[in-house]
Amino acid sequence: MILVGVDGSRAGLAAASWAIREAGLRRTGLRVVHVMPAWPLEMSEDAPHADVGRWMRDGAASMLAEAVERVQEEDGRVQVESRLLPGDPRLVLAEAAKDAELLVVGSHGLGGFRGMLLGSVPLGVTGRTTCPVAVIRSSPAQPHGEVVVGVDGSPTGVPALAFAFAEASLRGAGLRAVHAWHLPVISGWGPSALSVAEETAEGERRLLSEALAGWGESHPDVKVIEHVECGHPVDVLKYASAQADLLVVGSRGRGDLTGLLLGSVSHSLLHHATCPLVVSPGPAAPGLL
Repeated sequence: MILVGVDGSRAGLAAASWAIREAGLRRTGLRVVHVMPAWPLEMSEDAPHADVGRWMRDGAASMLAEAVERVQEEDGRVQVESRLLPGDPRLVLAEAAKDAELLVVGSHGLGGFRGMLLGSVPLGVTGRTTCPVAVIRSSPAQPHGEVVVGVDGSPTGVPALAFAFAEASLRGAGLRAVHAWHLPVISGWGPSALSVAEETAEGERRLLSEALAGWGESHPDVKVIEHVECGHPVDVLKYASAQADLLVVGSRGRGDLTGLLLGSVSHSLLHHATCPLVVSPGPAAPGLL
């Protein structure tokens, strides 16, 4: 089951449209959820300001029904259900996603400030769920036929690779595996320094090849491009996302401090990726890349 959060905003509706297409690809159901403050749902009819609570409930139910109707029109083959839940959207969606294979949210909603790159909900749920989180800013007008995955060679990056290979297979798309690296600190440039740079580059290429070993056998239908580039991971992956249908990264990686819910690379890409972004949690606890 795929879970999508909606709030009546354009970003929420874009997330719902993306989610129904994803559910169709996976041949699974879709649950459309709207989270609202608890007090309108819990107040009695004879409580003070009961009419305000009733108005809020009716408005939320109407918005949720419209979202469901819209996605059903896009793909009537997918079984769609809806839920109106009370509480903080960040906490409630993370909890509701415990039995989901994917949580989908818009990049910002009605509660965001004009001009902000990202809303509080995607930041609040990413890194806290046991399932991958898809953050939808916009989808390419025309499919590029490529999924991009960030690879750092750490064991926690394996779930991101698994998701990316499976997604490329579902879409009939190619997979670009991107590994970014930094030059070591070198004092002065000469023959020895050039040799160190070349050896480092060769080691990074080998790291990517080793990280991808075995995946081709399990997904023989996926054509893989190995992309190794010297540069900051955020810059390299942001550039690659401009020609991708989907970018997949882990929530934390080798360079992040233990205990962080979200790493610096995945956090930055939530703001700057130019295509839909999936952040995959690690194998034991939220985290990678």
